[in-house]
Amino acid sequence: MYSVNVPVPGRVRQIANDLFPALQGFETVRDDHSCLLKRLGDADEDRVAQLQHRAHRALEGSPAVEARITGIDYFEDPPLGSAPVVYLAVESPGLEGIHADLVDAFGTVEGLEGSDYVPHVTLARGGDLETARRLADREIDPVQWTVSELEFWDGTYRLPVSTVSLPA
Repeated sequence: MYSVNVPVPGRVRQIANDLFPALQGFETVRDDHSCLLKRLGDADEDRVAQLQHRAHRALEGSPAVEARITGIDYFEDPPLGSAPVVYLAVESPGLEGIHADLVDAFGTVEGLEGSDYVPHVTLARGGDLETARRLADREIDPVQWTVSELEFWDGTYRLPVSTVSLPA
């Protein structure tokens, strides 16, 4: 699965690292952190460059945007995968606007995107619901940053393939 992701600053990764001990009861705990902006789908090796080019074209002229981690939250019943999903909530009308532009270019994954899209940084999934609730009650210091680039992400190898700069 290829996607467009938002890299997060070290301060966000530090929050995730600080929460790591409290996430140990979950089936999976993320050790890489970013904010998924738009799923683009699968492509064979011959079509990756074409998919990447389409994503870059769809993002042309998109400005840098502000984003803010506002707290910890969870999805009690996510449309995919094990539940619950504990995450850092991301507030960013600008990212939501870029997501909408990418949906226009690539279509919507029902139940996950379009009006159902919730910007977030996944921390863990597949644990106890009560633990997720306790984590969501924790206070964290908000983190604000300027998103000045996005990543074209290869989900198979869990690596960024290229970046797209968002001009200030």
